Amino acid sequence: QVQLVESGGGLVQPGGSLRLSCAASGFTFSSYTMSWYRQAPEKEREFVAIISSTGGTTNYADSVKGRFTISRDNAKNTVYLQMNSLKPEDTAVYYCNAVHWSVYWGQGTQVTVSS
Repeated sequence: QVQLVESGGGLVQPGGSLRLSCAASGFTFSSYTMSWYRQAPEKEREFVAIISSTGGTTNYADSVKGRFTISRDNAKNTVYLQMNSLKPEDTAVYYCNAVHWSVYWGQGTQVTVSS
């Protein structure tokens, strides 16, 4: 059974940090490109960051470049999103995504940036 389970979301003040995790199971994690997406209320889901299967290549949306860092640990079947200098506009549900032979999505974790 394929699972992507996000964790680490919560309420944080502007300028603060959070680290999201996405634990994968049920498929060959090390073969999959992993991404983070987010969806704010009444908005379309948008791309945040992507990392190649080996971790050697990453890319980011312009809105988070320089503040967010995506990484992965293939030994732990986990992908991470380190989020620094958070802004209120980063408030959204954050989703983990896996792509290779198939496409998988997690259930999402809420991130709220507010004072």
